[in-house]
Amino acid sequence: RNAVFTRLLDVFGAGLRATPLYARGRANALDLRCVAFEVRLPGLPSSFDGYRLLHLSDTHLDVLPELVPVVHGLLDGAEVDLLAVTGDVHGERGTPVARSAGLLGEALRGVKVAGPRLAILGNHDPQGVADQLMGMGFDVLVNRSMAIHRGAGRLVFTGLDDVNSFYTEAARQALDAHAQPVGADECRVALVHSAEMADHAARAGYALYLAGHTHGGQICLPGGRPLVTTLRRCRHGAVGLWREGDMIGYTSSGVGVSHPPVRFNCRGEVAFITLRC
Repeated sequence: RNAVFTRLLDVFGAGLRATPLYARGRANALDLRCVAFEVRLPGLPSSFDGYRLLHLSDTHLDVLPELVPVVHGLLDGAEVDLLAVTGDVHGERGTPVARSAGLLGEALRGVKVAGPRLAILGNHDPQGVADQLMGMGFDVLVNRSMAIHRGAGRLVFTGLDDVNSFYTEAARQALDAHAQPVGADECRVALVHSAEMADHAARAGYALYLAGHTHGGQICLPGGRPLVTTLRRCRHGAVGLWREGDMIGYTSSGVGVSHPPVRFNCRGEVAFITLRC
């Protein structure tokens, strides 16, 4: 199915290049926006009230390197407590992963991160991406968790391997490892490339779920309704803010694009998320 979908995109992209719409769509892809909002999380320890995250997803900067100065311009001088990259740093199968990671580092060079830099892998990311990101100071969470402590409070981040193309039971086990009742001074955040584990994360007691994968549709109907999301389940989490039970989810529209490198009725984004009690 993925091979058929990719072939259809190639045919569509070839046809689009022969029209004036291609230049417009490419310009749209370079028109990134900066999103900033607060989420009020049940159980968030008071010591983390005001904790600020920078969330990026689907950077794919090797597909459209012209995005690097755009991202840098949006983020230069930004100060956050934590940086979370939810997969698909890489884009082109034939491009060295070092180039994709290097372009991301260049785009982020002006960002000041007081705490951890966390990343997970997406369906386009081979193992080499993890090696590159770790060399850049990222903690790459592949079906494992990391706890951040402030006073008596604890914020737990669990990152999964991509579940859309590479699902294994290890992903469920990583979520369920924290499925015991949440303590009074603990809050949990799931970092998953797609929204497709939302119901499992909600049942396991997670308060916040950050994802990407869909690019917000990349090519959408007027009003931003995606034509295609490639989600096989939890499709209500295709873009933007959503809920699953008591859990809040946010699916980024992504920084970059896959082929064809265009956007219509869907802007790429970087997101600043402030946690509130």
